[in-house]
Amino acid sequence: MSVGRIRVDRGDAPARLAFPDRFNLAVEMVDRHLDEGRAGKIVLVGPKRSLTYDGLAEEANRAGNALRGLGLGSGDRLIMVVKDCPDFVSLFYGAVKAGILPVPVNTLLRAGDYRYMFEDSGAAAVVYSPEYAAEVAPALAAARPGPRAALTTEGDGGFQALRDAAAPALEAVPSTPESPCFWLYSSGSTGRPKGVVHRQRDIPINAEHYAAGAIGLREDDVCFSAAKLFFAYGLGNSMNFPLWVGGSAVLSDRVPSPEMTFDVIEAHRPSVYFGVPTLYAAQLRALEATPRDLSSLRMCISAGETLPPDIFRRWQERTGIPPLDGIGSTEATHIFISNTPEAHRPGSSGRVVPGYRTRIAGEDGADVADGTAGRLMVAGLSNAAMYWNQPEKTARTMKGDWLDTGDTYIRDEDGWFVFCGRSDDMIKVGGIWCSPAEIEARLIEHPRVLEAAVVGRADADGLMKPEAFVVLNDAADAGETLAGALLDHCKTGLARYKYPRWINFVDGLPKTATGKIQRFRLRRPAS
Repeated sequence: MSVGRIRVDRGDAPARLAFPDRFNLAVEMVDRHLDEGRAGKIVLVGPKRSLTYDGLAEEANRAGNALRGLGLGSGDRLIMVVKDCPDFVSLFYGAVKAGILPVPVNTLLRAGDYRYMFEDSGAAAVVYSPEYAAEVAPALAAARPGPRAALTTEGDGGFQALRDAAAPALEAVPSTPESPCFWLYSSGSTGRPKGVVHRQRDIPINAEHYAAGAIGLREDDVCFSAAKLFFAYGLGNSMNFPLWVGGSAVLSDRVPSPEMTFDVIEAHRPSVYFGVPTLYAAQLRALEATPRDLSSLRMCISAGETLPPDIFRRWQERTGIPPLDGIGSTEATHIFISNTPEAHRPGSSGRVVPGYRTRIAGEDGADVADGTAGRLMVAGLSNAAMYWNQPEKTARTMKGDWLDTGDTYIRDEDGWFVFCGRSDDMIKVGGIWCSPAEIEARLIEHPRVLEAAVVGRADADGLMKPEAFVVLNDAADAGETLAGALLDHCKTGLARYKYPRWINFVDGLPKTATGKIQRFRLRRPAS
């Protein structure tokens, strides 16, 4: 029996998606476009080659057949340590179509991290780009149990050769909308990464509500994301959102930097750019020295860490385009609160994306009043099913329909959300909760500051006070004079108790691979 297609009713907001009982995500995201007349349209522009929609469909079919030829079957896990290129997309959806669960993982990790993921996931196979062999190969040798098959994407005996020799037709393995479809590993900023198990329905629901709905992504858009495909953020930006609307994406295997992003934008003329706050700050600094042609862009998106209002204003002044901040998570698939082209506000993560529900919970779990800080909870049909093999963490985070994001937020009476920090990053100063994000935003407003992070530190009396770590545009400016100027800057723009008692000038800040500041690594151990 063949699988069915989603029916989308966009008559009201949010749109309503009706899933068939027998469903396979690859049919909806890849094969559908051949029926809708996009067979010859370029969907992926890669560093070495491009793919049309019909080329992607055939490569996905061949990839699925090649995986089956390796002995993989329905429900088996496929770890992907693959760079951003068309092969990533055809491998991902070839696995899905064959009933195999793709698990893209961070390409920046070390052998110990990979060994943990190989063992934790019980992966049946690993496919990896040759560039990562130095870390992947020892992990494969040490893993107990290890995968049954391990191949590089290219080279002698690589997966590409198996794929190209496989049959070009593949019948989609039927499942249900609630069946497992793919995994992502969380960034693990406070411990071992967790395997986040997503369903077949999760990508279409988020793509329709956020990409097609909230930000208005279109079929004629060309997307370019600085965030890589192995991130939940990049997976949506560069693969699932363009595939959902019938658009295109530009993929780069270069390390993200201002020069890399500007080169790609000038060469390929994308219309939508997805960045992260750290990169926006670096791009602004680069643009001051050398103007670049960003005229192809109609929309810019930011996520991964809260976007300081000063960076919002400076980017809009420089480019004429407001960078639309939003908050999402690996567990929710992508963004669920966002600014939009029609409604955006500096310093805010935006308002709830139609199709999602949110609440702000106090320490007792009850809802708090608007204007009061509390823990952000989100409900939506793109939320993950569970953490793999971690029932206790699943129970703590996934509470019925509600996902506990671990972020502290304030919602105002008009429904705008303001980020206060990770719940475990909040600082109680003089008995009053203090947001590190607010202090950081004030520091970044100073023209000599590039980045800042704030944590709590006990003073001589054992009382908690804010401590700042500051990255300057020019390290030569560091010194007591500038430290005093930054203190005055904070005291004039913040409530008196919020100013940092200590300012440290540093060369860089510790971050996760997704660009989130790891404040816990800056905290001083208790004496």
